[in-house]
Amino acid sequence: MDFDANNTTPRQEAITFSATGSEYFRIWIVNLLLSIVTLGIYSAWAKVRRNRYFYSSTHLAGSSFEYHGNAVAILKGRIAAVVLIAGYNIAFQVSPVVGLIMLVLMAAILPWLVWKSLQFKLYNTSYRGIRFGFGGSAKEAYKYFLWLPILNTFTGGLMTPFLHQRLKRFQHTQSRFGATHFSFDATVGSFYKTYLLFFALLLGGLLVLIFVVFGSVFASFAANANDSTKVGSLLFAIGALYLWAFTVLPLFLTMIQNLIWNHTRLQQHQFQSQLTWGRTTFVMLSNLLGIVVTLGLFTPFAHVRWLKYRLEATSMLVHGSLDEFVAATGQQVSATGEGMVDLLDFDLSL
Repeated sequence: MDFDANNTTPRQEAITFSATGSEYFRIWIVNLLLSIVTLGIYSAWAKVRRNRYFYSSTHLAGSSFEYHGNAVAILKGRIAAVVLIAGYNIAFQVSPVVGLIMLVLMAAILPWLVWKSLQFKLYNTSYRGIRFGFGGSAKEAYKYFLWLPILNTFTGGLMTPFLHQRLKRFQHTQSRFGATHFSFDATVGSFYKTYLLFFALLLGGLLVLIFVVFGSVFASFAANANDSTKVGSLLFAIGALYLWAFTVLPLFLTMIQNLIWNHTRLQQHQFQSQLTWGRTTFVMLSNLLGIVVTLGLFTPFAHVRWLKYRLEATSMLVHGSLDEFVAATGQQVSATGEGMVDLLDFDLSL
């Protein structure tokens, strides 16, 4: 429900996600089996089927999103991506020099592919009949996806928060809904604060565990305990370290999503994200446990649970009406980048 354009009182419109694990399981299992039987060819149609289900299940202000991706276009992109990756692997078998040349060529083309992937994803997404889009330029894509990451390696990763902020600023400000661009005003300093808090908690907890837990392990070894006791205490110590890492990681994901979306606007409409550390940790750890216990069969349920939580923690503070946007005319874009990004398993959502 939208407000009348003359009404200046903002209203919070929550995003709702109606997909269920049982429904998606049926889609997922069929997609998986057909992709295996067709040696991966059906995976393009599987992606379209999955995205159409998830997009149509995502609602904002009484309307759902739509996905318009073409499976044949995606398949062509994946074939091109497979050829590139196969050429890269074969080149190293021919000689290290040829392999190095191919590696340089891959690094040179990857930013362009990521840029085309962003264009393809947004162009094939619509809301209330209006398509999204992505602008920017190839020059900017090379700056943010090649030159800055290379520079970051020479700083030992110290530029990572800066790079993350610049990537999200590029991604959000170049995205548009119809003819209206999104805006992004999170500062580099806010990204550094988030990263520093994460690493401070991670390292602080690890140091405490090392002194306390591993102290008991060393004590058991010093006391000449039996082998089973030593192994048990060692496994417990290692498990405690992993558990702490898996507990702090959700905090980082929570802070980053909240930071990014709380500083994103579409014209006068403000996004809000309210993920919480406790809930994020519970969803991630229970999903991991479910996948392990069911030998992977819980994967579609885990996917729906995680997506539902993230989406429904996000809302929009609407000022006026969402029907005021004007559709922009855009050309169909290549799916080659989409295929490559899929194969390399990139995730540009954070």
